[in-house]
Amino acid sequence: MSRIRITAAAAALLLALPLSVAAPALAAPTATAGAMVGTPAATAPSALHVELPRPTGPYAVGQEVLHLVDRNRPDPWVPSAGPRQLMVSMYYPAHAGTGSPAPYMTAAAARLLLDLKLAGNSIPTESVTNTRTWAESGARPQGGHYPLVVLSPGFTMPRASLTSLAEDLTSHGYVVALVDHTYENSGTTFPDGQTLPCVLCGKLTDKDFERVDESRAKDVSFVIDQLTDRPHPAWRYARMIDRDRIGMAGHSAGGAASVPALVTDDRIRAGVDLDGTMDYLVPESGIGGKPFLMIGHPLPGEGEDTSWTKSWPRLDGWKRWLTFDGTNHGSFTDYPLFFEALGIPQPSGTTMSGARAIELTRQYVGAFFDLQLKGIDQPLFDGPTAANPEVGFHS
Repeated sequence: MSRIRITAAAAALLLALPLSVAAPALAAPTATAGAMVGTPAATAPSALHVELPRPTGPYAVGQEVLHLVDRNRPDPWVPSAGPRQLMVSMYYPAHAGTGSPAPYMTAAAARLLLDLKLAGNSIPTESVTNTRTWAESGARPQGGHYPLVVLSPGFTMPRASLTSLAEDLTSHGYVVALVDHTYENSGTTFPDGQTLPCVLCGKLTDKDFERVDESRAKDVSFVIDQLTDRPHPAWRYARMIDRDRIGMAGHSAGGAASVPALVTDDRIRAGVDLDGTMDYLVPESGIGGKPFLMIGHPLPGEGEDTSWTKSWPRLDGWKRWLTFDGTNHGSFTDYPLFFEALGIPQPSGTTMSGARAIELTRQYVGAFFDLQLKGIDQPLFDGPTAANPEVGFHS
């Protein structure tokens, strides 16, 4: 992790910001933050068909999409828009073959994503919308009660970027709420057909990101309110959720937001930060003894993110700090799969494939929630293993 910040002009050319803002994930290995992105190479975009890795658990995955409106809170970024509105993808253990293939994202949102992340390249929308997912829309749910994990994507990144992680957690017996934070990502499509763009992209300074973290924590608490409300929850399958077992994980700004979420919402029992600068530092008083997992990419020659080194000793419960060698900021999302298919260069030092990065992210995040929300012992966290030589433990 690092605290590299970029100019507004460069922001539209980058995949994601290091941690809560972004590293030059789309630039050629020798490019600077202000350089143009790499040009897709061997694969013809029209022929691109990305298949997400198959979930590793025993459950089939169902999906439904919710539109939630917080009438007690105006939108923090566009007050003239009225109440805060969110789109949330709900993933749940399901009966296989009882639904239809779930789309990766809408065509309008995919177009805005490509225009933001790959400015200047004529890549067809179908290169994203043709993505093979493993969830089934409208599938019949399994019986039982399952822990809830809320997932929050990185700044500028749509909720679809964490689809692989959401599907895998669900296949292991979790209900997952994957949240789009409106106006903070490339584009969010609502039921009326509107796709709202990223209003904040390229406009924030360092000091603004604490506000983003706090706003996302409020979004997450509102989503939990809506899913656990009795007797009228916002989701028809809310009975599947075990309200006493709730966790949160996120990438970049989404991971950073887990800190204020844990501090302000007693219902959230455990949190994961995937490569996110903690603009909202862990308070000196701690986070109430709640378990916390930090996973990041190494920064040779750049040192460690000071927000992590400051927050680490303040974490007052179970904690681990892991580094995945050969990764970059975007490695904890689905996007390296697209870069590889398009022949787009990764930042210098990136040696881990997208599939391997997804495998390790799923493995350690899933093990964390199995330990903290299900009480299943996880020797994986005892230290380095021969099976995963890329994973380093910090103390």
